[in-house]
Amino acid sequence: MSESWKVTALAPREIVTAALLAHEEVPDWDGDIVIGGSELAEDRPDEWRLEAWLPRKPRKVDLKAITALFGNEAPTLTSERLPDADWVTLSQQGLEPIREGRFHVHTPDRVPVNEPGVRDFVIPASRAFGTGQHATTAGCLAMLAAMKARGTVVRNLADIGTGTGLLAFAAMDLWPRALATASDIDAVCAPVVLENAEANGIALGGGPGALTMVVAPGLDHPLIAARGPYDLVIANILAGPLVELAPAFAAALVPGGHLVLAGLLTTQEPAVRRACRASGLRLAARMERGDWSILWLRRRAAR
Repeated sequence: MSESWKVTALAPREIVTAALLAHEEVPDWDGDIVIGGSELAEDRPDEWRLEAWLPRKPRKVDLKAITALFGNEAPTLTSERLPDADWVTLSQQGLEPIREGRFHVHTPDRVPVNEPGVRDFVIPASRAFGTGQHATTAGCLAMLAAMKARGTVVRNLADIGTGTGLLAFAAMDLWPRALATASDIDAVCAPVVLENAEANGIALGGGPGALTMVVAPGLDHPLIAARGPYDLVIANILAGPLVELAPAFAAALVPGGHLVLAGLLTTQEPAVRRACRASGLRLAARMERGDWSILWLRRRAAR
């Protein structure tokens, strides 16, 4: 068994969560480096740690990549060798299960709840972003459930920047006969999504109730264009790309279609909403999860 190492950075919550989202946008991230973040203690909710697990002693290039996630606010990194163990399992420790409405999300080392009416998803901590523990992912789960409760009908959906595939899986559970497309700019997400789909009983394919996965920047892929327009588009990415992609999101929706956006801080919400408004998208509802906003927008219906 190869040696395992952990690199730790301590910083305020908003800095660590921003670094986690920055990790999602790195197209050539080293798949051997697993990233996670958590609060130091329940009574210290604003003090967080970012941890990176590696199956080797960290090299200069590894430390440089981790430091770059923090931009100009990089904290000091500390490295330690871990006892001989499965380093992927070690990376999952500390990720508590989450419960958002009918959804329960946990890593493989945790047990399902086995409650009637609860959809259990097992999502390993992995090279891809979106285990459910981050506030933006959990907030999207809550928003999708709220949309379903308000009678939203979805026959064709797309999850842009899917990461682990979790949000696509949740949407398929809420609208089980919908066509489903998932995409991510990071090629490493493709096998992760396929593995997670198999683990959670998600059908793969091009028909109703099945998921198709593609690697693409934003919506820029012939298959995404061919399978549209969509009743629902989900994008849990970053504020900058959300602003840039607003016209493309609007064009990909049917009249009256639904758009769920996350990955933006509450301070970034006005800029995202302005871009969406200029593209003919109107706010239907919003939620906050800590410092993060989750938006439900709709394209103007045809007259």
